[in-house]
Amino acid sequence: MNTARHASEQLMSWPSLVEGRPTCGAALGFNAGAQEIVHFHGEHEADVHLTRAMISKLRPALASSTAIQLRTGSEWVTVRLDIGSDIDLLATLVSAALQAATRAQADLSGWHPDPCSRHGSPVIVGGTIRA
Repeated sequence: MNTARHASEQLMSWPSLVEGRPTCGAALGFNAGAQEIVHFHGEHEADVHLTRAMISKLRPALASSTAIQLRTGSEWVTVRLDIGSDIDLLATLVSAALQAATRAQADLSGWHPDPCSRHGSPVIVGGTIRA
């Protein structure tokens, strides 16, 4: 089952999201205005742009989830989409990302979008750092 396809079909119905071309070269992504919010890598992964402030706020819950990968210093989190509840988790994080993007754009001083950081950063999965 291609869970990324199911998740993207769900997100297509969200009025605040429009299909966009991800900066990292992923095949499919969604933007809110000029801000890239989520994109998909393969059939079972999605990256969500949460911002550092939102990651800090949600860190305990994010770090305890085995479906979430945090990258040190990045504003992006990766969601492993293995089962239906992972799609629900992704939808929740996309909602949080939309809130974070709205706040970041309201305070444009010093705001610069963080590109997807798929390579090179240590990854934290379920509280454990992996190189």
